Amino acid sequence: MNSYVLSFQEIDKTELAMVGGKGANLGELSGLQGIRVPEGFCVTTEAYKEVIGNNEAFNSLLDQLSLLKVDNREGIGEISAKIRKVIEGIAIPQGIANEIARHLAQLGKKNAYAVRSSATAEDLPTASFAGQQDTYLNIIGKEAILRNISKCWASLFTDRAVTYRIQNGFDHRQVHLSVVIQKMVFPEAAGIMFTADPVSANRKVLSIDASFGLGEALVSGLVNADNYKVRDGIIVDKKISTKELAIYALKEGGTREKKIEADRQNRQTLTDEQILELEKAGRTIEAYFGRPQDIEWCLYENKFLIVQSRPITTLYPIPDLPDGKNHVYMSFGHQQMMTDAMKPLGLSFFQLLADEFPLIEAGGRLFIDLAHDLASPLGRKIVLASAGKIDPLMDNALKSLMKRKTFTKSLAPGKRAFSMGSGYFSWALPVQFVKIYRSNDAAIVQTLMSRNEASIRDLRQKIANLSGDELFAFIIETYKQLKEAMYDPQGMAAIYVGVYAVSWLNKNMEKWLGEKSAADWLSKSVVGNVTSEMGLELLDVADVVRQYPAVMEYFQHAEDETFFEDLAKLEGGDAVSQSIREYLEKYGMRCSGEIDITRPRFSEQPTTLVPMILSNIKNFAPGAHNALFEQGLREARQKEQDLLNRLEQLSGGKQKAQKTRKMISRLRNFTGYREYPKYLMIGRYWIIKQALLKEAARLVLKGVIREKEDIYYLSFDELREVVRTNRLDYSIITKRKEEYEVYEKLTPPRVMTSEGEIISGEYDTGSIPKGALAGIPVSSGTIAGRARVILRMEDADLEEGDILVTAFTDPSWTPVFVSIKGLVTEVGGMMTHGAVIAREYGLPAVVGVENATRLIKDGQWIRVNGAEGYVEIL
Repeated sequence: MNSYVLSFQEIDKTELAMVGGKGANLGELSGLQGIRVPEGFCVTTEAYKEVIGNNEAFNSLLDQLSLLKVDNREGIGEISAKIRKVIEGIAIPQGIANEIARHLAQLGKKNAYAVRSSATAEDLPTASFAGQQDTYLNIIGKEAILRNISKCWASLFTDRAVTYRIQNGFDHRQVHLSVVIQKMVFPEAAGIMFTADPVSANRKVLSIDASFGLGEALVSGLVNADNYKVRDGIIVDKKISTKELAIYALKEGGTREKKIEADRQNRQTLTDEQILELEKAGRTIEAYFGRPQDIEWCLYENKFLIVQSRPITTLYPIPDLPDGKNHVYMSFGHQQMMTDAMKPLGLSFFQLLADEFPLIEAGGRLFIDLAHDLASPLGRKIVLASAGKIDPLMDNALKSLMKRKTFTKSLAPGKRAFSMGSGYFSWALPVQFVKIYRSNDAAIVQTLMSRNEASIRDLRQKIANLSGDELFAFIIETYKQLKEAMYDPQGMAAIYVGVYAVSWLNKNMEKWLGEKSAADWLSKSVVGNVTSEMGLELLDVADVVRQYPAVMEYFQHAEDETFFEDLAKLEGGDAVSQSIREYLEKYGMRCSGEIDITRPRFSEQPTTLVPMILSNIKNFAPGAHNALFEQGLREARQKEQDLLNRLEQLSGGKQKAQKTRKMISRLRNFTGYREYPKYLMIGRYWIIKQALLKEAARLVLKGVIREKEDIYYLSFDELREVVRTNRLDYSIITKRKEEYEVYEKLTPPRVMTSEGEIISGEYDTGSIPKGALAGIPVSSGTIAGRARVILRMEDADLEEGDILVTAFTDPSWTPVFVSIKGLVTEVGGMMTHGAVIAREYGLPAVVGVENATRLIKDGQWIRVNGAEGYVEIL
C-alpha cells in the first residue's frame, strides 16, 4: 500500500499518525452505515515529511521558533512567515504528484474539490485545534490542487497555529500535516451540529446551526445562522435568524458572497422533518465515536452529507452512572477552596476521610451527589441552608434547578449527603453547643488542641517502623481516629459557637446601631488561630534573613534540592536555616491545594516561602509580627468599647451592652478554632505522605516504578496492591498522566447535572455601581490599590498596598496576606479560610467574583468594597 496517498476506504483511526485527526475521522465515517460522506483521499504525513525533512532553511527556522515563548508575538509572526514561504517554495516530488493525480483520475479530474488541512494534533479527544490550519474550497485541476496542498502544509505555521501549539505544550517537530482532498459539494444549506449543547453542556440537548449556501459563511462569522435545539427526538427550541448573505461556489473555481433574496432571509433554513433527520444522524455518529461530537454537515439534493466530525473537547466530564435517574453534583472543591485537578492518589485518599459523603470523581475533582437530599423537602432545606453559607452562587444555582419540577421528580434515590446522624450533624452537637456557649471557657480550645497535638506525636511514633501491607492497614485505622477528631462534637460545637457569635453580632449591631459587619473589626488578632499565626510567624523568619545580605542574594536563585546545604555555606546561613526549620516544624506540612496529598508541601519545596520572606523584608520593619498583632488587638478593643458605649445610650442599653460584651467574648474565645481541624488533618497527611514515599522509594529500587512520584497516579487501594505484589502495568501511569494534563486545563462547575448541564447562579447586581464586578462581601472596609493577579503562591512578589486577585486561597496562602491590603477571589464564602483570615488581619475582601483573574488585569488600579461586595476597575 502506497504511504503517500490513501483513499477514505483505506483509512481508520489506526492511521491517525498518517492522516491526522480530520482524515482519520472521515475514514471512520465513510464506513458508517447510514452516513453519507463526500468521496476523497488523504495526502499523508509521509508526503509532508518527505517534502520538509531535509530542507536546511526549514529546519534552521524551526530551531529558532522552538525557543520562542507564547508572549513573543512579533517573533512568532516573523519566523512563521519565513517558514510558510519556504514550504510553499518547495516543489512536490514527482512520485507524490503522480499518486495524487491517479486518485484524482479515479474520482474525476474535472470535479471541484475541497482541500483541507488535517494535523496529527487535531480533532483529538483532548485538543481540537479546530480552525488552526487552512481550508481551500472549490479547487479545480491538478496544478491548482497541488498548489493548495503546499499552502495547507504551510498553514501548519500560521501565527495562530504556532501560538496554539505553544499554549498547549505541543512540540512543533512532533506535529505533522496530512491534506484531505474531498469532492466538493454545492449545498442548498450547510452548518454545524453539536451533539451536546455548547452553551449549557447538556448532553441530552443537540444543537444545530444552519444557513443557506456553503458552511464557510457560518464558520467565518459572516452570517447569523438559525439555531435549533432537539432533545429526545423533539424540537425544544428554534431561533430563526435574518440571513442576508450566503457563500456559493463559482463554476470556474473559488467562492463568492451572494445576497439572499428578501423573501428568503427570514425563512427557516431546514424543515422540522430535516432537523429531526439530521439529529438522528448526529446521534448515530456520537454513539459510534463514544463521545459528544462537533459535526459539519451540508444538504444537497435533499440529502445530508457529513464533511467532518470531531470530538467536543471543551465539555466538563460527567460521572458515568447509568441508572436512568437524574443526579445533581455539587463541587466539593469550591467548599474546600481547591478547584485545581487532583491526582488519583489525592482523590482516593481524601475520599477515605470523607466516606460519609457520596463523593464522586469527575475531571480530576470531587463532587457531592445531592440527588437524594434534594428529593426530600427536609433534605432540600438542609442542603440549601448549607450551600448558602458556603457559596451564594452555588445556592442560587441549586434554587434555580429546584424550580424544574420535571427534573426533580426523577431524582435518583441513594445515600444522603447531609444526614443528621454523623459528621457535621451529629446529634451530640447541640448538647455540646449549649454547654460551651454557657461556660464560655477559652480553656476548652486549649484542651482540644493539646489533645490533638498529642495524637499527632503518637501517630508519628507508631508509623515510623511500619512498611508494606501493615502500613496500609495502619493508615486506614488511623483515618478512623482522624475522622473522630475532625468531627468531634465538642470541637465542632466550639466552632459553631464562634460562628454563631459572629452572626449574632453582625445582625444585632446593624439592627441596634446601624453598624454593618461589626464582627469583622471584633475578629482582629484573636488567639488560637493557627492559620493567621502562620502568616505572622513568617515575619519573624524575615527578621532573621534581613540581617544577612549573602542569604538574601542566594534567595534570588535558591534550589529546593540543595536549599539547606547551600545555606550552610553562607554567612548567617546557620541562623537562617534554624529559623526556617523551626517554621517548617510547625507549618511545613502546608501547601497550596493541601487537601491533595500529592501536592508538594513547604517542607518539600522550601523555596515556595522565599518570595513571601523577601516581600516581608521589603514591606515591613523589624518586629512587625508583634506590632501587627498588637495593632489588631487595639483596634478590636477600641471597636468593642465604641459599640458598648453607643449601646448604653439606647433604651434598654445596659442589657444590650451586657449581652454584646458576652457575645464578643465568645467570638474572641472560639472563632480562632475554626482553622484548627484543617491544620490537624494536614498534619496527619504529611506524616502519612512521608511513609508512603518510603514505600515508593522501595518500588523504584525494585524497578516497579520509574520515579517516586509515579505513585500519585494510583489510587490508594491500587498502590496497596502494587506494594503487596511488586507488579504494575506501567501504561496505567502513562495514561493517567495524560488524563491529568487534560483535567488541569478544565474549569470545574459549581453545580452540574447528570445530563452534563452546568447550572450557573447569578448575583443581584442592582445595588452595585455600573460596570463593577459582583461578589460576596466577607471582610468590611474599602481599599483602592494595584491589582496583583497571582495564580501560584510562589509567584507572589508583592509591594506595599497591593491587592491580591486570585482564583482561590486556602490556609497556605496566609503568609501572603500579611503583605497585602485587600483580597479578591473567584471562589469562597463568608466562613471559608480566606474570609476568616482577611477579617482577622483587617483586609477588605470580596470573594466569589466569577472570572476575576481574567477580567482584572495584573497592574490595574482597582477598588475593593468589602462591605457591599463588589470590585471596581478604576
